[in-house]
Amino acid sequence: MTDAPPLAGLLETALYAADMARARGFYEGVLGLAPMFADERLTAYPVGGRSALLVFLRGSTTATVHLPGGTIPPHDGIGGVHAALAVAAEALPAWEARLAAHGIAIEGRTHWPRGSTSIYFRDPDDNLLELATPGLWPVW
Repeated sequence: MTDAPPLAGLLETALYAADMARARGFYEGVLGLAPMFADERLTAYPVGGRSALLVFLRGSTTATVHLPGGTIPPHDGIGGVHAALAVAAEALPAWEARLAAHGIAIEGRTHWPRGSTSIYFRDPDDNLLELATPGLWPVW
């Protein structure tokens, strides 16, 4: 078996929403993200300078998308999908206060062996979001 060429990072994470306007209200209003691209089926948010959070309208990507430069194969997801967002340890209390101010319940909290803390909450489409401080994984 040969060694695989190196990967440079995780570029995109995709979540799916039943109502794009409602999803945008959450991701922009609660998480403070600003879209770098938006149309009726997709809103793309830059996160951390090197990755993007893609929010697709559920069911809008079940057929091949034909673009001038090529094609994108079908994909979709239903409820309970998970994404973790990295936050500085000192920012976690401010995030907890922001979520509370928006009426977002924290469903879980974990203190990890390496000293990291994660909090878990849901978006309006039941996707499980996590805010994790450094130390969760050796890479963060």
